[in-house]
Amino acid sequence: MIGIIGIYIKMISLFINDRNIPCTILKSGPCYITQIKNLKKDGYKSIQIGFIKKKKYNKPTLGHFKKSKISPKKIIKEFKIENIDDFYLGQKITVNLFKKGELVKITSLSKGKGFQGVVKKHGFSGVGERTHGQHNRLRAPGSIGAGSDPSRVFKGTKMAGKMGNKNCTIKNIEIIKINEEKNFIIVKGSIPGGNRNNSYVIIEKLWK
Repeated sequence: MIGIIGIYIKMISLFINDRNIPCTILKSGPCYITQIKNLKKDGYKSIQIGFIKKKKYNKPTLGHFKKSKISPKKIIKEFKIENIDDFYLGQKITVNLFKKGELVKITSLSKGKGFQGVVKKHGFSGVGERTHGQHNRLRAPGSIGAGSDPSRVFKGTKMAGKMGNKNCTIKNIEIIKINEEKNFIIVKGSIPGGNRNNSYVIIEKLWK
């Protein structure tokens, strides 16, 4: 099923049934279909949609969007679908795709935490004791494997490293309200990521 691209606006709280519910406002669309791929030419069926007008572009980019007779877009996303006959180039996709109370899945980029140690990244407890000359071993990872056998560190061993800044998908997010005039979607709860210039979200219907 085709979805829609949006950007994170902010979080608010709404009173629903005498309960204070945290919600997230997303500005979704309008998006436009920029390319339709078929089984004969491309080997699979999909719909490509674009979002946010691109200010700087080259001739190959302009030629790609010229076929759909729309201006070049900054964010491009492809959705694999089985029936492509219901769509056409340049078609406008809006928040009307969804309904109030519907459950959707949202994919976005999580906040980057930089290079972190094992205590924060993996929840290691550390040494926990400041006595007996521990010095700087309180948050150390400890042993990472045997010495002479197997003489290597196993793949997948939890170590320090970059944390966050990854695509995360959360399912069963309820749509609280839809504003068709301003292209706003209000969903229940929070989503990964935050208010950044390059932060965008992908909203899709759940497969039945």
